[in-house]
Amino acid sequence: MDDEVQIARSVGARPVLRLTGVCLMSLFLAMAPQAHSTDRSQDGLVDVDLQLILAVDVSPSMSKVEQRVQRDGYVDAFRHADIAGAVKSGERGRIAVLYLEWAGPNQQTVIVPWTIVQSREDALTLADRLAALSLTEGRGTSISGALSAANDLFANSGLRSPRRVVDISGDGPNNAGALLDPIRQVLLAEGVTINGLPIALPRIGGADGFARYGRSNLQSYFERCVIGGPDAFAIGVTEPAMFATAVRRKLVREIAMNTDLVIYATYTARSDSTTDCNLVGQLPGR
Repeated sequence: MDDEVQIARSVGARPVLRLTGVCLMSLFLAMAPQAHSTDRSQDGLVDVDLQLILAVDVSPSMSKVEQRVQRDGYVDAFRHADIAGAVKSGERGRIAVLYLEWAGPNQQTVIVPWTIVQSREDALTLADRLAALSLTEGRGTSISGALSAANDLFANSGLRSPRRVVDISGDGPNNAGALLDPIRQVLLAEGVTINGLPIALPRIGGADGFARYGRSNLQSYFERCVIGGPDAFAIGVTEPAMFATAVRRKLVREIAMNTDLVIYATYTARSDSTTDCNLVGQLPGR
């Protein structure tokens, strides 16, 4: 099954300004990273190798069964020894992770605020914390809203790092809220990498209001319209059994500074020029 995981790289970027807000309570919870005072520099910032926002789709098209498969995939990934090994490959040997669940334009919830991971124990603690929390849900699929929230969360993180990454999952295109490309370009202009996890699972636990969009179309949409920045890539998930492996490989690739630690999946590239990156408009059940 590992061989079925596919990766695709991104296409170019142009800076344009477009911002939306993030829930004040979520922002407050996420502002202060969990770190010892000795980790802070004189200017009060915590230095890490990577700031990583895991932006996870919880729109209505994701059934509770699928949401559980998705959440468990992240939990299992952080419990794997490969994650701690990837963290240790960095110059400082520590990263900061934030777990954000999103749906409609004003529905972004910080589930796990900025958390320092610098050991296997830290990764296991993060996994246990995530596993214990309830699933959330919302209405609509606003990738633009999720990226806007991520932009605000980076700006108020209290962290400093040479790399910042948004790892965004989704089972459909941006269909609510602002257009996607403007906020995407804001992040790219600031040097942020946006990686994608397009999810096109056989429907389990409910009706799929977006099945007609199709697996290949979703992968192409993420490749052309969502991902971008330095070393950006997308891994498509088409079977529940792929999820844990796909998430782990994705995280290792995002975290690792030593490329010998990275297990590359099959690379695919598309030349489709017909994908509509400005798609907006609510579809039933989304």
